[in-house]
Amino acid sequence: MAKERARKRAEREAVQAAEREKRARKRVRRERIDRGKRAVASLVPDAPKRTPGLLARKRRRRLFAFALGIVAICALTWPFLPSWTARLVVLVLVLLAAPVVWVMSFGRV
Repeated sequence: MAKERARKRAEREAVQAAEREKRARKRVRRERIDRGKRAVASLVPDAPKRTPGLLARKRRRRLFAFALGIVAICALTWPFLPSWTARLVVLVLVLLAAPVVWVMSFGRV
């Protein structure tokens, strides 16, 4: 009787040990996969966060229109300017004047 119980207990322990080993292999594999996923995900930049709401949307629209105006000024003046120096001067002047024009147009930042 004692030998039978000892044999059954040894079988149970062997099965449990095999299951523990199987779970450990799965856990190690899952951790390796997760590490790989995190490594790849860290290479990809996060998506820009957009602030929800009416005021934020209005501000984005204003900023887009303003940037479009700067690009339009540069695009319209560049074909008429013969040298790259003059083109860069126009670009620098437009960028320097942009904050002043923003405040004059839309008020405080």
